Amino acid sequence: MDPPETPAEVLRDVGRRVAELRAAQGWTQEKMAEALDVNLPYLQRIEGGRENLTVRSLARLAHVLGVRVGAFF
Repeated sequence: MDPPETPAEVLRDVGRRVAELRAAQGWTQEKMAEALDVNLPYLQRIEGGRENLTVRSLARLAHVLGVRVGAFF
């Protein structure tokens, strides 16, 4: 049995996945931030695994990227 992931590891992995999905769309961070109606530093914190996301934030990210929330995990 694997040890449980720490919250920091989960945030890091989700952030990386957001960045991967954004890049797959061919979007810059600036374009993604604009689509989300957030500032660029906030998106950079998400992708860097430094922003603790709410379920609402995850749902918005998924909607803008055209994926299901589960795609982040």
